[in-house]
Amino acid sequence: MHGNGLAPKPLAEQTVITNAQVNRLMRRLLNYFTENQKTLFLIDSIGALTTAFFLFVVLRQFHAYFGMPEKVLTYLSVLAVFFGMYSTACFFFLKENFAPFFRFIGIANILYCALTTGLLIKYYPVLTIVGLTYFLIEIVIICGLSYVELTMATRNREQQTS
Repeated sequence: MHGNGLAPKPLAEQTVITNAQVNRLMRRLLNYFTENQKTLFLIDSIGALTTAFFLFVVLRQFHAYFGMPEKVLTYLSVLAVFFGMYSTACFFFLKENFAPFFRFIGIANILYCALTTGLLIKYYPVLTIVGLTYFLIEIVIICGLSYVELTMATRNREQQTS
């Protein structure tokens, strides 16, 4: 125990996440979404609408702290709203044959990440560390979600052909 138990552990004693742990987590997520496919659309829609809110309301209001121009934040938030509406519609109205819809939103999310990466490169000189961190975290989360969506699309297509 380090002192009163509140002191941080030395770096050598800190927990490190291994590739095996990440792979085990991804397998569990994919198995869960295989059984609860519509939930993935719900998660995507909540994420997209949350992104839209943050981009349009929070980041635009405090754009000087993030560095991304207001106009760019507005365009990105509009895209996020469309993605959120698409995933919400899929959640409520789809009953079967999810594969093409997972594929579409998975590819759309990857393209959104590519666009965001391009904007980070273009506006790098004016971005703050807070803005850069926000967008990099967003890209990592969305790419992870896209991986799950595209994997689900492939699994669904394989199940339909067998």
